[in-house]
Amino acid sequence: MSTETQEKEKKMIRGGQFVVTETAAEDVFTPEDFTEEQLMMKESVRDFVDKEIVPHKERFEKKDYALTEEVMRKAGEMGFLGIAVPEEYDGLGMGFVSTMLVCDYISGATGSIATAFGAHTGIGTMPITLYGTEAQKQKYVPKLATGEWFGAYCLTEPGAGSDANSGKTKAELTEDGKHYKINGQKMWISNAGFCNVFIVFARMGDDKNITGFIVENDASNGITMGEEEHKLGIHSSSTRQVFFNDCMVPVENLLAGRGEGFKIAMNALNVGRIKLAAACLDAQRRVISLATQYANNREQFNTPIAKFGAIRKKLADISTNAYVGESASYRAAKDIENRIHKRQEEGATFAEAELKGVEEFAIECSILKVAVSEDMQECADEGIQIYGGMGFSADAPMESAWRDARISRIYEGTNEINRMLAVGMLVKKAMKGHVNLLEPATAVGQELTSIPSFDTPDYTQLFAEEKEMLGKLKKVFLMVAGSAVQKLGTELEKHQQLLLAASDILIEIYMAESAVLRTEKNANRYGEESQKEQIAMSQLYLYKATKIIQAKAEEGIAGFAEGDEQRMMLMGLKRFTKYANLPNVIELRNTIADKVTDANKYPF
Repeated sequence: MSTETQEKEKKMIRGGQFVVTETAAEDVFTPEDFTEEQLMMKESVRDFVDKEIVPHKERFEKKDYALTEEVMRKAGEMGFLGIAVPEEYDGLGMGFVSTMLVCDYISGATGSIATAFGAHTGIGTMPITLYGTEAQKQKYVPKLATGEWFGAYCLTEPGAGSDANSGKTKAELTEDGKHYKINGQKMWISNAGFCNVFIVFARMGDDKNITGFIVENDASNGITMGEEEHKLGIHSSSTRQVFFNDCMVPVENLLAGRGEGFKIAMNALNVGRIKLAAACLDAQRRVISLATQYANNREQFNTPIAKFGAIRKKLADISTNAYVGESASYRAAKDIENRIHKRQEEGATFAEAELKGVEEFAIECSILKVAVSEDMQECADEGIQIYGGMGFSADAPMESAWRDARISRIYEGTNEINRMLAVGMLVKKAMKGHVNLLEPATAVGQELTSIPSFDTPDYTQLFAEEKEMLGKLKKVFLMVAGSAVQKLGTELEKHQQLLLAASDILIEIYMAESAVLRTEKNANRYGEESQKEQIAMSQLYLYKATKIIQAKAEEGIAGFAEGDEQRMMLMGLKRFTKYANLPNVIELRNTIADKVTDANKYPF
């Protein structure tokens, strides 16, 4: 192995590894690293949204499903629906980061298009692209990539939500062996009203796992639909129940193998989760910009409300969350892209490489889905608050943003399920030896009984203290999760509240570290002065993350430790969450708010 290959191998990180290793700033990808081509793509998507979506906002709120279909068709003509599809199937064959970028910027103006786009390009198209036979791909993918046809995904049933593998829809082989006959009911099917093809999951016989099928939407073939659902938000996203009554599907439309459906569904969800985080990013940028413009224009007591500390706090907090979410999302997207490239270099097909690349970072996908969807909800909520009484009016943009944001915490597995998955997957990786949790956890246990160092470290370098804090916060996770695993073993997954607490620690570490590393990388190349506000945002987020971690760790420790052990762990927690120099949070917020209000938009 050449030195260069060894170096590459060393830098090729594994999913979940961030919690036990220190990542160098130069090893993370940031939005400032976008290529010329990616920046052009970003502008072209932005222009498309400003021309085709923003002017029709009111129509989207009034359930104009035909408009959604029309915009989707235009997106297909622009090539936006085929970003992730290989060129041999009429796609653009772009890398994972570019697919994130398009998803990010096309989703910001209305949740109706965000949903239609996500359902079509992700769970509607990718299962065939990644699991289909060559004949299936040739037949369906070009039509889906160009927007000639639209796709939908039928997994959820009245009794099968989070427990996706428990669906009751049945598929049986006909006597002549030429068709599968599907019977059952699916619900919450996005794009159902205008799709041409469904990915349908059904159970064959008494199989343990469900099976996937490609089913063309043909009303004369036993397919009927319920009325459009009345929903809190995403009003122009077509959402219907779909009923299959002796629906005949040719045997060649079986997707992957019998019983492989659960695997398809789970892998589609991994991609869906990180893309859902991306879909919440531009929505935050747009809400922050609108809220800032309103705050600069709205006067009370002869002063623009943007000058009041209470409003400045809100603008600083939501801008910080947006910056952090963007930092973490693109960091993970590039890690996935690198892993996909590595697999392809080793001889894997596009489909194998893509699946394994995303699966490797399934922990990060769950983390991002939770963190960014919750930040988006807070952003829209604070947007309403900044607008005051006007924010509650359907005539102002915040009301629809808040309603559209709400579904993000339910899509692609609820945030509760994703929280538990993140820690559960990490523990499984540790047991397989893919992430070395045990040794660092043992070392933290030994550290708890040792005398702490009283040396005063040198904090003169940028982020020296913040990086030390991140190292200590990782020790908190190892202390809590490590002790919980030792005590409860495989029983851990039954202790959901403990998993939720551990997961919040894991999430905050990843998000805070991503922001610090992005800012450090940019300060190194553009100079610290150019990153003044970004430094403030990274420090502010870390401070808030530390407080959350402290509270969640305390809850966890109280849940499984008592007596001397509990006292020792609480002392360790105090040591690991203590700043040497407490940041001036008010000053940090003022620095950020100045930049945002002066720019009169989200400026980062």
